[in-house]
Amino acid sequence: MTVTDTLEAPAAPSAAAPESLTFAKALNTALADEMAANSAVIMFGEDVGPLGGVFRITDGLTARFGAERCFDTPLAESGIMGMAVGMAMNGMRPVVEMQFDAFAYPAFEQVVSHVAKTANRTRGRVRLPLVIRIPYAGGIGGVEHHCDSSESYYAHTPGLTVVAPATVADAYTLLREAIRLNDPVVFLEPKKLYWTKEDVDLAALRSRFDAGGVSDDGTRLPGGIGTAAVARPGTDATLIAYGPSVATAMAAAEAAAEEGRSLEVIDLRSIVPFDDETVTASVRRTGRAVVISEAPGFASVASEIVARVQERCFHSLAAPVLRVTGFDIPYPAPKLEHWFLPSVDRILDTVDELQWEDR
Repeated sequence: MTVTDTLEAPAAPSAAAPESLTFAKALNTALADEMAANSAVIMFGEDVGPLGGVFRITDGLTARFGAERCFDTPLAESGIMGMAVGMAMNGMRPVVEMQFDAFAYPAFEQVVSHVAKTANRTRGRVRLPLVIRIPYAGGIGGVEHHCDSSESYYAHTPGLTVVAPATVADAYTLLREAIRLNDPVVFLEPKKLYWTKEDVDLAALRSRFDAGGVSDDGTRLPGGIGTAAVARPGTDATLIAYGPSVATAMAAAEAAAEEGRSLEVIDLRSIVPFDDETVTASVRRTGRAVVISEAPGFASVASEIVARVQERCFHSLAAPVLRVTGFDIPYPAPKLEHWFLPSVDRILDTVDELQWEDR
């Protein structure tokens, strides 16, 4: 098989009204659309076959595409990742599911030593177009090993693209783009967002791909991976978030508005590549910034964002860039996670610390 093989002709764009989709269904639809468009796309992992995955993201894919294209594997994450590397080396585009964030650690050696380094090691002669789907982060009351925020490990590893969608539309478009890229993508899916619903124009989203907006040569979609979004405009301070923290930031901005404070929210959408331009433009306008993330704060993605903003926006800042993150402890038991996760109150308390007396 080659990356240009197709099983079904893409549907023509329609003028259909927006439809209500869950985050999970958007991911499922993205997988189905890419599998239909390209026979080189293969989906596998633990329980992703007839069961449809723990979170039902792969529901119906085995029935539609057959057990050779969506299938279950043994409970061996390192083996799953090693098989994906071999498939990607031989013209396929594997998408693998790690089932839960902390389940991915047995595969971490494969990711760091082979997935991230192969293109560099071969001077670009061998590329690995594969996607590692990881249900991640908290908010579902998961027990030990079922909730973790592991983005810093992947973001610190050169050679990986790291994506963390926060909206239903982005879940669809970013996953399709990730599958089409010619290099490996770690695709972080916030578990607590799986059941959120939004009205989306699915026909319009599909048309961006079906009309050739993204080609199978691995080119990026304008406004896609590597591009942050202004989720809510504001003038007084910038909240910078990604993945599961975006909804919390939006709620905090809504609460602040009731108190007469205008907070801009930036949804990073991807951590690597990082959109310095959108982030710094916002902070230069507002003069203040808070970075929000569920992961522990020490040596984190949030730390890197703070450093980048301080370096690029120093003369525009009216106050130090602050953070609201998880605490530097192992992920807590389900009944305690609400104390650990960033909350609206913690964000607003931090915003209050941004030296407003000079205004």
